Amino acid sequence: MAEAAPQHLALPSGLLELCVLLGAPRDSLRGPEQVAQRRGLPNPSALEPEVLSVFVPPFISKEDGQTAGTSCGTLGRTKRRSFRKKREKPRADPGQGPPGPRETDTEDVSVPDGVDLLALPQLCFPGGLCVAWEPQEDHVHFLVLTDVCGNRTYAAVAQYYRPLHDEHCFYSGKPPWESRLSVGAAGCFVPFAVCVISRFPYYNALRDCLSCLLTHLKLCKDFEVDNHIKDFAAKVSLIPSPPPGPLHLIFNLKPLQVVFPSRADPESPVVDLDLHLPLLCFRPEKVLQILACLLTEQRLVFFSASWALLTLVAECFLAYLHPLRWQHTLVPILSGQMLDFLMAPTAFLMGCHLSHLEEVSKPHADSHLGLDACPQEADGLVLINIDSGSVTCSGSDVPDVPLLAAQTFIQRVQSLQLHHDLDLAQRGASTDVNEGRARRWAWQQRLNRQIQQLTLQLLVNIFREVKNHLNYEHRVFNSEEFLKTRAPGDQRFYKQVLDTYMFHSFLKARLSRRRDAFAQMELSTQPEEDRMNGMLLSPRRPAIEKTASHKPSPGRAARRRMVVSMPNLQDIAGPELPPRNASLRKVEAEGCSCSSAAPDVSPKPTYTFKIPEVHFPRVRQCVQTYYADCVAQLSKAMSCVAPDNSVLLARYLYLRGLVRLAQGQLLDALLDFQSLYKTDLSVFPAELVRSAVQALPGPERAQAERTPELRRLISQVLDKPGEAPKADDRVKHFELPSQHLPLGDFVQRVQESGIVKDAGLIGRLFEALTVGQQKLIDPETFRDFYTCWKETEAQAQEVRLPAAVTEHLDKNECVYKLSGSVKTSCGVGKIAMTQKRLFLLTEGRPGYAEIATFRNIEEVRSTTVAFLLLRIPTLKIRSATRKDVFEANLKAECDLWHLMVKEMWAGKALADDHKDPQYVQQALTHALLMDAVVGALQTPGAIYAASKLSYFDKMRNEMPAAVPKTTAETLKHKINPSAGETFPQAVDVLLYTPGHLDPAERAGDAHPKLWCALQAGRVMVFDASSWSLHQHCVRVGASALNCMAMVAQGQVWVGSEDSVIYIISVHSMSCHKQLTEHRASVTGFVVQDGPDAPSQVYSCGVDGAVLAWDVSTLQVTRRLQLPGSGLSSIQLHADRLWCCTGNSIMAVNSCVRQELRIDETFQEKSTTFVAFQLLPEQEQLWAACAGYDDIYVWDLGDLARPPGRVHLPDCAQVTCMIRVKRQVWVGGTGLSPGKPRGKIYVVDAERKTVEKELVAHADTVRALCSAEDRYVLSGSGPEEGKIAIWTVE
Repeated sequence: MAEAAPQHLALPSGLLELCVLLGAPRDSLRGPEQVAQRRGLPNPSALEPEVLSVFVPPFISKEDGQTAGTSCGTLGRTKRRSFRKKREKPRADPGQGPPGPRETDTEDVSVPDGVDLLALPQLCFPGGLCVAWEPQEDHVHFLVLTDVCGNRTYAAVAQYYRPLHDEHCFYSGKPPWESRLSVGAAGCFVPFAVCVISRFPYYNALRDCLSCLLTHLKLCKDFEVDNHIKDFAAKVSLIPSPPPGPLHLIFNLKPLQVVFPSRADPESPVVDLDLHLPLLCFRPEKVLQILACLLTEQRLVFFSASWALLTLVAECFLAYLHPLRWQHTLVPILSGQMLDFLMAPTAFLMGCHLSHLEEVSKPHADSHLGLDACPQEADGLVLINIDSGSVTCSGSDVPDVPLLAAQTFIQRVQSLQLHHDLDLAQRGASTDVNEGRARRWAWQQRLNRQIQQLTLQLLVNIFREVKNHLNYEHRVFNSEEFLKTRAPGDQRFYKQVLDTYMFHSFLKARLSRRRDAFAQMELSTQPEEDRMNGMLLSPRRPAIEKTASHKPSPGRAARRRMVVSMPNLQDIAGPELPPRNASLRKVEAEGCSCSSAAPDVSPKPTYTFKIPEVHFPRVRQCVQTYYADCVAQLSKAMSCVAPDNSVLLARYLYLRGLVRLAQGQLLDALLDFQSLYKTDLSVFPAELVRSAVQALPGPERAQAERTPELRRLISQVLDKPGEAPKADDRVKHFELPSQHLPLGDFVQRVQESGIVKDAGLIGRLFEALTVGQQKLIDPETFRDFYTCWKETEAQAQEVRLPAAVTEHLDKNECVYKLSGSVKTSCGVGKIAMTQKRLFLLTEGRPGYAEIATFRNIEEVRSTTVAFLLLRIPTLKIRSATRKDVFEANLKAECDLWHLMVKEMWAGKALADDHKDPQYVQQALTHALLMDAVVGALQTPGAIYAASKLSYFDKMRNEMPAAVPKTTAETLKHKINPSAGETFPQAVDVLLYTPGHLDPAERAGDAHPKLWCALQAGRVMVFDASSWSLHQHCVRVGASALNCMAMVAQGQVWVGSEDSVIYIISVHSMSCHKQLTEHRASVTGFVVQDGPDAPSQVYSCGVDGAVLAWDVSTLQVTRRLQLPGSGLSSIQLHADRLWCCTGNSIMAVNSCVRQELRIDETFQEKSTTFVAFQLLPEQEQLWAACAGYDDIYVWDLGDLARPPGRVHLPDCAQVTCMIRVKRQVWVGGTGLSPGKPRGKIYVVDAERKTVEKELVAHADTVRALCSAEDRYVLSGSGPEEGKIAIWTVE
């Protein structure tokens, strides 16, 4: 028989912490005489309840086994306190014999921390313990217990009544109907309570468990009660807590099958209650009012005549706040003796019986609360009557939830179907109680999902634009600027919320880029223009579409959702800087995807696992049999899991590993956890596995070290703690400087302000503000600059153009700069500058006069014209679309506008030449910074200082050469994955994945995607149908990434420098799987396609190891070890793997069949292979070597034959190579003209000639990938860090 788990191995908590029986003290019940006296009293005095018995796992008797660790009840028994209880020894026959004192003994009971047994009786009998004269119904209510560290435990309490027959026997074992007939003789009914305490809020499940227990307690004799409860507690303690995910546990407790639902994900709480209860008790407006009280952290008191509703409704409201968390006092039930808790001055959420409502709401002098002595504590309470659905704010100033978010929430709530009877109307009657309960549970689960979605959408609508005011690098939130963008009617709400602990924790999560429920909902509901804005980072201005209230065509949106292939880039215009929205009201009024209907939540598949029954849960052999049955049933269930259902498989592995740990089978348990580590990291219990490894005895530890699968797992879990630094969770609020700033501090302060992030641009701004001065920025200059920038931004947001003007503009154009009223050649008015054009806003009757688009400008001059004796500065602009020259007497503004217009003109020209819309955004930022610099300095040299920011104009004057014609014709678009970063980052790997239609996915997930690997394990994902950002960042380790491959429709494999293969789920955009069999950097993949789907994947490491993987099981099916090291890439051809090392290219199967050694071909100087490509149609191998400007071509049939050569003109180095149709694209560095730049050579594979030389990157081309053979995408090094998209002929 397997040995028990070591006692010092702390396993995860089971469902039961302890079980307590409570009731009246024995000596308070004096026999029939006293009962008869009490029956004459209309309201007998309440008795003082006390703890009668305490039942704490483990429940295996000491004489039954060597250890007590075989029970799951031992899981998590960490810190406990000792409780000495007094036990009475009943006589052999309690129904007969002379009365007399019982013998007593004592027993030590270990009680978990956080459970106060002294206060528990009051909470289990919050209305007092009163004897009843008639049979009473059973009652259930729920408790939340909090320890001094803020850790919560949860309790379900069942009150039941037993008839008192004599001094020693509450019930003689007669059927209940016979008992009722003898009530007159028996006397009275005495209440008892059974309290089950758990670390998890399984309210419905624990209520069902207690209901099953009560059916037994009512039929047993007094001396049998403890044994029944102990058996019950022992059974419940054996139930493991289900891991997060779609697998729920079912336990047959007879007569009911009890469901223990799992959490949706590791970040979500357990939801085992009916979330629609508050919606039945309150109107939607009142629900919003209560949520506003919680978000602003008020002092809330719930009232109800039902003790159960107090806890359930309070917990529902806290569930509505997820992922925000209430961090203050939570006591949903206060007994009559605890009402003085309501005098607490800090935020809290408490609950009282409805009978105390008048006492709390109208304190008087003789009230025991003492509220008259502390009126400031009595004031400010929010009194919530659950039974009447009313909310009363006593002196507290509670603001309303922002208007539009509230309206959307109300409309959605009204569309919910909240009544189960309506669902039952169309169904046949259930003849089985458990079948009916299963239907009701499934209906409740669907409704709960809908409610969770609409409350989460409410939070997203309230806090969506917080991200626009965050600086992630320095963890700064600009609260002042955020408040300025809120609608006037919402200001009071946000001011109060921003000061709460809840919002502070929310900011920590946002700044850490936590991918929680809020982030996923925000991303899934993000408008397309906001995704584009995330790439281009334009200064915040309201678009014409927003100010004119134009609504997008639903037909166009539907057409976009059906796109599943690469776009025709020649038909896609470069995005014109879609702006950030000014406020939530404007966002939702036009572009919000919110509808009045309840969210259509497509249910994710869920599964259940029925836990085996255990008949004698306190007998060691029976418990071991129970564990063996669990392992057998889990193994059987795993064998039936579909190969692609890794989520379910991971949950089974978790449970089986947990059970094996409880059995004491540590090695088998570690093997399960090793499989879990590869299958789903999100539920991998690292601390538990670390404890299991440390608990291994010497021989077993040695055996584990000899097992390759376990050796790596042990190193992973034991090495992590010392390496992982503490995460930075600070939140700073932006403040203006109070001291002089050198360049480094100035860069950080400007980045924190949210104005600019690019360090190079901030350096030029520093030079502009310190022209002719000491190289320090004084606080006054910074304050003036910051004020000017914000004032210009505010003025632009206040611009409201009439319809006669907006009809001439594109919907996404924004007015960024507006001049004063000036005289022009087109009349008097104000010159307006958008990101696309200049136009005149005429005065008098507002009108529109086109000046020029930046693309069509031919000349810009600043001159003067004579007026009487004065020379008035004038700006002249000549456009290709106008015959006459536009003139404007801008006077003092002339020089500034001259600089800004020239910079925008140059930026637009560069954007057109390089097919990169970001040049326009950068030019716009330069122009606005010029304006702020001139406004801040107010000196004669201000214009000269601002000219330091005229970056693109100078660039065009210094390098007037245009982009080569061939490059311009082939280049279609550019995107910048480093947008928003302080410095550009190298594009290390690119991967294109085609789109597919899957009804289970969101429409956006069906689009083709571009995966871009940047430094430090960061992967950016772009929607390849629009080139908008689909996923900001997927983290896969912290090392450089070397290769990526689309292995299956739902998986992307990423090879890392840290020797790990990370598997990203395309559906969840997260990495929950890792393959750790490699011992050195993973450098390449090749996917071997099967008849229907990829069946095998080969991966290679720099140490020469090649592993073959089964895609469905993620197991290594074959290993090859090549001689030497430096293996950089592999390809598959003719059932052979072609492997490129530094010194050779070899074809291998079971052994090396062919080898091309570099020293046999290149003897004049030492070199290495840097890239190779197989061309199966031509039976050729193309390779590039370090230090050579040629591509070498070998015949696959005879590698010994001297290779042919393809010369690459002006090539300095080759870094990558891919085959596209009948072409070979070679990326590297070339000289153009005379300077090293990123260069791509397009070589005709048949003629072996260079067809094109493409020059569009400022740094080396680091990565190439093909998109459906229609486009080639290239990524450049860290000096530029951009991706170019080229058309393939």
